[in-house]
Amino acid sequence: MSKLVPFALLATVATLAVIPAASFAAESIQQVRDANSPSAASAVSVSAGKMLYAADGKRLGQVYRVTANGDIQLILSTRLVTVPASTLSDVDGKVTTSLSKSDLNRR
Repeated sequence: MSKLVPFALLATVATLAVIPAASFAAESIQQVRDANSPSAASAVSVSAGKMLYAADGKRLGQVYRVTANGDIQLILSTRLVTVPASTLSDVDGKVTTSLSKSDLNRR
């Protein structure tokens, strides 16, 4: 019996290490509906680490996190800012928001 204890402990630690990684992976990539698209089924592929652009084409910052409802969060001017999924679209393969940087700074 004492020979199995190290294996049981190792299996428990390995299981606990995998569970948070799996839940993070589930929330890090989300399909977000494109608000500017005429088709309701189209979606914008958003994942943590992707660059977010403003409507004028300027870079706003990297996506820090994608929430369960599809909103994205990024660090802007040392603050964590949430960008609603309804403002996101795919413009030339780039994740773009209809909000400006000053709009986001006011949130």
